[in-house]
Amino acid sequence: MKIAIVGCGNMGMAFAKSFLRYDLVRKEDLLLIEKSAERSQALQNEGTGVVVDTIGPRVSGYDLIILSVKPQDFASVQDDLRAVIQPQQVVLSIMAGIPITLIQERLQHRQVVRAMPNTPAMLGLGITGFAAADEVQIGNLRKVENLINATGRSIYLDNESMLDAVTAVSGSGPAYFYYIVKAMVEAGKELGFEENVSTLLVKQTMLGAYNLIQNTDKSLDELIRAVASKGGTTEAALKRFEEGGLAQTLVEGIKAAQVRATELSKG
Repeated sequence: MKIAIVGCGNMGMAFAKSFLRYDLVRKEDLLLIEKSAERSQALQNEGTGVVVDTIGPRVSGYDLIILSVKPQDFASVQDDLRAVIQPQQVVLSIMAGIPITLIQERLQHRQVVRAMPNTPAMLGLGITGFAAADEVQIGNLRKVENLINATGRSIYLDNESMLDAVTAVSGSGPAYFYYIVKAMVEAGKELGFEENVSTLLVKQTMLGAYNLIQNTDKSLDELIRAVASKGGTTEAALKRFEEGGLAQTLVEGIKAAQVRATELSKG
């Protein structure tokens, strides 16, 4: 398969490097289109693929075109891409907030898949929700799914509108996690630890807790009860969390992210 990536920032390159890592594409069949001269030079030095700074006729020869520019930059590339795109090519958009119908309209092209990855994709540990236009052939959809899975795991959605919920839960999710980790580190500092010690305690605790979730049949409530002895220290902390409405605030925040994602998708 030959793949062209339009926009080679962190997420675009996360996909590119994952494809190469699993031998899903050869370097000579990977076209990296990056308009920034400085970024383009850096990519050439890395030797990740064939690097160019403009969308030209050669793009017509690629099986898959990945759109990974910032949503606000789509307008600056759509005309050039529309001029060279061929009916048999598949477009995979990882631009947040731009619906399939709008991409189809602006590119005058029907075979469009839209995906919402998250930043752990840079380590091959991402989770990506994706949806597709009706015109995308099942064989092409399976190929795209295989490529996405190189960055972690994926979930196919029949209803594209659910991508707004994916954005809120997993797309933005790493930031929620970092927010909680930061608060725990700050608590440790207030309790007297040096920042590096507090950070180590929290990061290793989070890593261990994640692995327990992944390697047990117990529910989250059961895991909580296993730590929170009646009348003990953990129960005291959890009671204060409940008094402060922490869980509900987190739920409301995630819902707010979903509302904002929907607003952005409507322009």
